[in-house]
Amino acid sequence: MTSLSSTTALAPPLPSPTISRRRTTSIRAQSISLPDPHPNPNSPPPSSITGVDKLRHTIMAVPDERTKRIAKEVEKMKSKEAKERKEMTNRKVASQKAVSVILRREATKALIDKRRKKGPVNSKKLLPRTVLEALNERIAALRWESALKVFELLREQLWYRPFEGVYIKLIVMLGKCKQPDKAFELFQAMVDEGCVLDCESYTALLAAYGRSGLLDKAFSLLEEMKSTPGCKPDVQTYSILIKSCLQISAFDKVQSLLSDMATLGIKPNTVTYNTLIDAYGKAKRFSEMESTILEMLAEQDCQPDVWTMNSTIRAFGNLGQIETMEKCYEKFQASGIQPNVQTFNIFLDSYGKARDFTKMSAVMEYMQKYHYSWTIVTYNIVIDAFGKAGDLKQMEYLFRLMRSERIKPSCVTLCSLVRAYAHAGKPEKVGGVLRFVDNSDVTLDTVFFNCLVDAYMRLDCLDEMKGVLEIMELKGCKPDFLTYRTMIKAYSSKGMHSHVKELKELLATVKKPPLERNKPDF
Repeated sequence: MTSLSSTTALAPPLPSPTISRRRTTSIRAQSISLPDPHPNPNSPPPSSITGVDKLRHTIMAVPDERTKRIAKEVEKMKSKEAKERKEMTNRKVASQKAVSVILRREATKALIDKRRKKGPVNSKKLLPRTVLEALNERIAALRWESALKVFELLREQLWYRPFEGVYIKLIVMLGKCKQPDKAFELFQAMVDEGCVLDCESYTALLAAYGRSGLLDKAFSLLEEMKSTPGCKPDVQTYSILIKSCLQISAFDKVQSLLSDMATLGIKPNTVTYNTLIDAYGKAKRFSEMESTILEMLAEQDCQPDVWTMNSTIRAFGNLGQIETMEKCYEKFQASGIQPNVQTFNIFLDSYGKARDFTKMSAVMEYMQKYHYSWTIVTYNIVIDAFGKAGDLKQMEYLFRLMRSERIKPSCVTLCSLVRAYAHAGKPEKVGGVLRFVDNSDVTLDTVFFNCLVDAYMRLDCLDEMKGVLEIMELKGCKPDFLTYRTMIKAYSSKGMHSHVKELKELLATVKKPPLERNKPDF
């Protein structure tokens, strides 16, 4: 893989996941070819079958294939009945234990509430396991306010001793929740309680600053680490700071950090290179991306992996350079890197945007043949593709199939449905999506409501569009710049100047978004 731009003979871009090197007959879909270990010599040529028809046939074949597999497993089910009865008994015992755990956690919560409302209570003799379970549960759920309350209760226990690991977990959580000031308070509490500071604790605080865009504080902390004995920054520290810089496209600072690493003798690892490759690809800086890959290949202890491959092919796929994407994939494949579900999702997304339904069908057949389970990302991509193609019947079928597989739809799924119905001129279907939302626990965001406002504007349903603001208030979502701007556009086209004036006053109260908007994550 000397260069991404060089050309080679086309190899099958979706190889068999087995290690075996046996020759197989391949099914070709234009320039993409898929291996078929059991070819049918009597199969007719795909003469007049269109890409959409083939994709529809592939979709319909998915449940048929599942039915066959279920039929084969019927005999096995009989032998498992005794085992299932035993498991049922074990589950009952486990449920009883789980109830005990829940009761302990609720008791801890009640003590916290009493402490807040009625003043100090005798809560200094709680069992360590009870408090630590409650704390870990809140950290994992990113419930930072509740986690800090439990931590205060933890510090009041008679058996409490300061432990660096608990502090670091809390600081990392606060960084993810974008609470850098709270993270610094905990870091200072570590110092006050006599905890030994090391590279990991400094890196946790640095990551909290970086996630919130406080790069000046992050760089200042980096300099402090260099002068503190036993806290020298390592490759993870630099990788986190590089990622923070790349998130705001501060490429000049990234080069400074890489030079700093070279001066200190710190070599980038696979995570560092993958972060750079992904950011360069999203920024369409392909020369830097290619040079980073070549530099990575020159390192004997740092080889590309599937994340390297996915970042590279996603960059070209998003740009619509399908042929280059496939050639890059072939080069990574030749080096022994095997694809994963994310790889196939990138192919589906890229082919869907290019309206190449034949290749989408080929990828889906491959995933089905080698038992790659569809994820919510896969469903979102294919639902969106059918919606943009105007095939509402197949889009709705996939949505039902998704729910039958017990995969919970996301806001991305709902946005695809709403956009498709709006372009098809079906306001009653948009109302159906809202009824589904009312009867589900899908967490809605402002992006979904903006999509809903845009749909009603296209459908000329101004009363329903105005009602979206009321729904947003009920759901706890605040309108943003795009919400008001879309509504102003709709009212202006109808000459409703009083509504336009009112909305312009509200528009002045919200922050204008940046010029470059991040691509939504499927």
